[in-house]
Amino acid sequence: MGKKIGFVGAGQMARALAGGFVSAGLVAPQDILAADPDPAALDGFGQTVAGFARCGSNAEVAKGADLLVLAVKPQQVGVALAEVASAVNGRHLVVSIAAGIRLATLAAGLPAGVRLVRVMPNTPALVGESASGYALGTAATPADAQEVQRLLESVGQAFRVEEKLLDAVTGLAGSGPAFVYVMIEALSDGGVRMGLQREVALALAAQTVKGAAEMVLISGEHPAVLKDKVTSPGGTTIAGLAALEQGGLRSSLIAAVEAASRRSIELGNV
Repeated sequence: MGKKIGFVGAGQMARALAGGFVSAGLVAPQDILAADPDPAALDGFGQTVAGFARCGSNAEVAKGADLLVLAVKPQQVGVALAEVASAVNGRHLVVSIAAGIRLATLAAGLPAGVRLVRVMPNTPALVGESASGYALGTAATPADAQEVQRLLESVGQAFRVEEKLLDAVTGLAGSGPAFVYVMIEALSDGGVRMGLQREVALALAAQTVKGAAEMVLISGEHPAVLKDKVTSPGGTTIAGLAALEQGGLRSSLIAAVEAASRRSIELGNV
């Protein structure tokens, strides 16, 4: 890219994105800058991005970066903006991955006219399988949109949406990996209950989820159609599906996405 990318915050999501960008060959490790008040977070960041520039303050990151990623918790955004505001200028593109924090809030804490993009990625970026949504601020340019799209597509799939829909992206894609991990764990537990060794059950469960997801993405068919192709009359699958319906899996997952989305909205109102 020929640009330096700075991370304000070096937690799990920052680590996933930075590692993904480096793995994709878009940026060299030495062109990644990061600061975090927790030394352990920076140590973990360095395990993924060996050779990154470790900075002593958020302001130092802003001074050295061209693209600045705000990767702090929503409750910490105000402090982070205050620390970088004096160092941010017209060369910067500021990308926020703080859940729920609106573009207007970000703009209010930075110099007028700063180019802003609000992004909601997820942690599978670390293995090149992120699902992200993003929205542009009023000063952001088409070139900024292309740059963000390129970065996010280097670690998975990315979709530009209206800002009002980013809370739904947060509830579905941002929080969704945790929901899927629970599903994998539960499937594995079911296998163990029926006599499989734990490591075998876990591998079967994870590969089954991965394979089913690939079928949806590659075939382009609706999940209901693919489900019916697996379900024969009076067979094993329909018996299992009946148990899922009885347990309320479908409604529970819908409720989980809704609850996570509403929490994102609440965080934006803090």
